[in-house]
Amino acid sequence: MAMNEASTIWLDGALVPWHGAKVHVLSHGLHYGTGVLEGTRVFDTADGPAVFRLPEHLARLERSARMLRIGLPFSAAELAEATVELVRANGHRSCYLRHFAFLGYGSMGLDMRNSPTTTVIAGWEWPDHPGGRPLRLKTSSWRRNDPNSVPPAAKGTGPYLNSALARREATDAGYDEALLLASDGSVSECSAENVFTVRGGVLRTPPASAGALEGITQDTVLTLARDLGVEVRVESLLRSDLYAADEVFVCGTAAGVVPVASLDDRELPSAEGDLTKRLAELYRAAVTGAEPRYAHWLTPVHSS
Repeated sequence: MAMNEASTIWLDGALVPWHGAKVHVLSHGLHYGTGVLEGTRVFDTADGPAVFRLPEHLARLERSARMLRIGLPFSAAELAEATVELVRANGHRSCYLRHFAFLGYGSMGLDMRNSPTTTVIAGWEWPDHPGGRPLRLKTSSWRRNDPNSVPPAAKGTGPYLNSALARREATDAGYDEALLLASDGSVSECSAENVFTVRGGVLRTPPASAGALEGITQDTVLTLARDLGVEVRVESLLRSDLYAADEVFVCGTAAGVVPVASLDDRELPSAEGDLTKRLAELYRAAVTGAEPRYAHWLTPVHSS
């Protein structure tokens, strides 16, 4: 997807021109993947633009940095204020946000102790529902990173090479997305989305122990499902559980809630089943402010 450039980026405490946000080519994070990130969304609501679940995203950024021993020079409160400032400056009604902190220029080699942290917030326009159709998935030949190799609870930059390889393999083969399995063969997640199954009215999604990120959109969907009175389980799944499911869908900050049409050329009974539709509709109502029960998830971006 082509980049939709904005006018400014927030870099280490200041707004700078989009093409002026530069770092040294010998930055530690560029060579060794020593960084943490968040993907966050701004949605257009009746009361103006609002950031969806910003405190939760910034809390996860702090946890990720702590787990990977990357010092954050800014507090969550400072980053929240900077996020709102950036959205105002760019004039976005809706956009995708990238919060990003990585070890910068200072030393080379695997020793992480002598490189300062660079902190970035960027925002650009991104379609609310990329693709707009049920997805065709392919099980990847690449296994998800083992939880004892890199912690799945930390949203680190380096492990995303695993996702990029899986996505490239799937799209080169003509599919939309890759499904990754854990080292024990159980289902983990897709390259950039959590995966859910529906069977017999029960909603299931794999746990973090399978290498799946504890997604904020995943948590949102689980909350919405419970509010609908749906039984939910976070438990280990086999690939055959997806083949046998009544419905399968994926969710993520960039994707939203997207139904799955097939896995490994096995067509699902319903490309977009009833529960998937209901959850997608309620999710859309929550992020746009149309459902007052979830107004606490929205951080308004008021005009300055």
